[in-house]
Order: sequence, then C-alpha cells, then structure tokens
Amino acid sequence: MGNVMDFLGWFVMIFFFITYFMILFSVITDIFSDHDLNGGYKALWIILIIVTWWVGLLIYLIVRGKGMAKRRQAMYQQAKKAQDDYIKQVAGTSHADELEKAAALKKSGALTPAEYTALKKKILAS
Repeated sequence: MGNVMDFLGWFVMIFFFITYFMILFSVITDIFSDHDLNGGYKALWIILIIVTWWVGLLIYLIVRGKGMAKRRQAMYQQAKKAQDDYIKQVAGTSHADELEKAAALKKSGALTPAEYTALKKKILAS
C-alpha cells in the first residue's frame, strides 16, 4: 500500500510541477508580448512572479487574464488570416493564371488542343 501511495504522491507532484511551468511560460510570454505594458511594469510582474511563485501567477491571471485571452485570440486570428491569404495566393491565383496563359496560347494557335489538354492536366495536378 505504501508503494502505491508513494507512486501517486510522485505522480501528483510531477503533475503540479509541469502545470506550474506551463502557466509560468504562458504568463511570461504574455508579459513580454503585451505592447501596452511598459518596461517597468513588466519588470515588476516578473519580480512578483519570481518572489511569490504560485501566488504571483494567480494574481497575474486574475488581474490580467481577460486581456491575456484577448491578446492570444487576436494573435490566432492574425495567424489564421495570414495562412488563409497565403493559401489563396498560392493555390487560387497561380493555377488560374497558368490556365489563363495556356488558354491564350491555345487561342493564338501556339498550342494544339491535345497539348492544351495535357498542359491543363499538368497544371491542375500540381
């Protein structure tokens, strides 16, 4: 029975240790990525977190948690928009432009219908 309780005790301690570091890194990242907070306040928050450990993290999450969530959400939305713009740029316009050029070449007589079909398949496959 003692071995099981020792194992569970270690398991719980490791769980809280990992949780503490996840919260710590998240809060420190938020502190340094917040452009509205000046350097002095950033230093004070870091000192509070280092000196008071869990209490400092809890105070930060209570006081600035809502802003932290808004900043993180804005960051994700900005990344999503950048990703969507990139996908549209790469996938949408490049194929359409290439197909337009191929159609113009076919219309001008530079490509035969068979060559145009093969080129169209190649463009759409890439």
